[in-house]
Amino acid sequence: MGTVVISVDAELGWGFYDLPTPPPDRLEAGRDGWRTLLDLFDHYRIPATWAVVGHLFLEGCDRTHPRHPLAGAWFERERTEWAHRPDLRFAPGLIQEIEAADVDHEIGCHTFSHVLFGDGTTSVEVARAELVAALEAAENAPVSAEMTSVVFPRNSVGHRDVLAELGFTCYRGVRPDTGSFGPKALRKMGTPPIVRPYIDEFGLVNVPASLYLFGFEGIARRLCEWVWDDPIVSRARAGVDAALREDGIFHVWLHPNNLTSDLDVERLRRIFGYIADRRERHGLRVATMAEVASAARTRSEPLVSGRS
Repeated sequence: MGTVVISVDAELGWGFYDLPTPPPDRLEAGRDGWRTLLDLFDHYRIPATWAVVGHLFLEGCDRTHPRHPLAGAWFERERTEWAHRPDLRFAPGLIQEIEAADVDHEIGCHTFSHVLFGDGTTSVEVARAELVAALEAAENAPVSAEMTSVVFPRNSVGHRDVLAELGFTCYRGVRPDTGSFGPKALRKMGTPPIVRPYIDEFGLVNVPASLYLFGFEGIARRLCEWVWDDPIVSRARAGVDAALREDGIFHVWLHPNNLTSDLDVERLRRIFGYIADRRERHGLRVATMAEVASAARTRSEPLVSGRS
């Protein structure tokens, strides 16, 4: 039958928090892009996993977070240049709009303040504090967010043992051929990989990514659109068809702040429209990460793998 999974890195300003000079167009596009994406999902009846930065659940904060191991230096931007930018730091209303959407989205976890878990300087204590703070913020917010799925900031996978310890059940892993060279790297320009979720050594279900929907931009994108077609649309369609042929999973992801122009919205209309068409004509399934993880756990054959 084939399955499509869409995960959304919902982070507003936190996605750029550690960058000296955040890209201004994307920084300012987060809130409008969030609502546009919700409208598109409603229009095409597509559920998604919204991995939300935990700080966004808050109505306000003291800008120091004294219980956090990185209190002080890490949150300095909150106290200085973003002190008067609550629109970049808080979003309880936007999260409520996810819950109120016509389709049944999943609300997952994108840590509390977008700390990179795979960074060698990120300790176990910091990772645990990030996840605990995110869970507490969600628990105290006026939404029903169980948060069993995790998307690691910038796909920097790490401290999976802490995820398991705190009751999370699955995460978005890196695409199978990330960082490869030679013939494997050439495949990135063709059909994206169709993935198979598996249970890792910590008992978590890894739902690997297949394609980032905004990984080909700028002049190269414009040139391809002029002489041929949007290459991301072409690859997304190829991935959907491959999932149907192989009865596998095609997992795509994006950020709301990717929607900085009408062309960006049009790209998603074409991709989502194709998904909706294949669902209607060929029985394509659209599922959340949590649903895929649940199905993986109930299969009769073993799925355990030591891959990371």
